[in-house]
Amino acid sequence: MAHVSVTINGRSFRMACDDGQEDHLLRLAAEVNGKVDQLKGAFGEIGDTRLTVMAAIMVADELADTRRRLKAAEAELQALREARAAVMERSEEREALLAHTLDDAAASIERLTAQLGGLNRPLS
Repeated sequence: MAHVSVTINGRSFRMACDDGQEDHLLRLAAEVNGKVDQLKGAFGEIGDTRLTVMAAIMVADELADTRRRLKAAEAELQALREARAAVMERSEEREALLAHTLDDAAASIERLTAQLGGLNRPLS
């Protein structure tokens, strides 16, 4: 288990994380610190706890929005998959119909060829 010191609102916090996740934890802490700084700029010094709670709510709101967009994207992807499957099914049906039509046309041509061949025989 690794340990990292992060700074949020000018205060350092020692935190544990999985080995190899140190940079990720530092980036997350920097993001939270940026939210706190943004709130301090908008509201001034309103207390550490309040700033931290407001920053957490902002991050949770962004997460909720991201989840909503992901759900919409997954629904759209599913609709596209279903539409693709329907198009593929229609394509296969049309391909089968075309093959049947070509078989019928070939049979008709063969019959006509046979009939014409019988007409061209010399009379004896």
